Amino acid sequence: MPEDESLGALVAQASHHISTLVRSEIELAKAELKFDAKRVGVAAGLFGAAAFMGHLCLILASFAIAYALVAVGLATWLAFTIVTVFYLLMAGLLVLVGYRRLKGLTGMKRTRRSLRGLAGPEEAEEELPERIPAGTAPRPPAPAPPPYTGPTAGQVGAHRESVSDAG
Repeated sequence: MPEDESLGALVAQASHHISTLVRSEIELAKAELKFDAKRVGVAAGLFGAAAFMGHLCLILASFAIAYALVAVGLATWLAFTIVTVFYLLMAGLLVLVGYRRLKGLTGMKRTRRSLRGLAGPEEAEEELPERIPAGTAPRPPAPAPPPYTGPTAGQVGAHRESVSDAG
């Protein structure tokens, strides 16, 4: 009967059930991750093969454009130089756009603010200092919380009997 069991035995059972649940959830997560990792690996391989074939097509298209320019009447060296300069300009444009996108990064401001709120006042000021405007006095540190005086985990569970013996 549950009402006949001691509090220690009930806590031990709950602890056992929680640890079993956590282990089961971890095993489920591992199985799902393994399944997803295989699918992601296969998809990455397929994307890689498609990118390689697309690159080959780009090379062949570049030759076709260069020879089309030769057929129009340009010298061979000039036609290939025009195609090469076009690709160099496109690469430079992509680098410029990528650089501007990186320049706009915020440096995870919201995450830093969230972590500052989770950490205690002392840790938050040590790890993530705030900038204090010139001419203002710094804030005094927050008072430390009083020390815990209750029983420790070892003292709470010291009186309980084993679940297997209580059965």
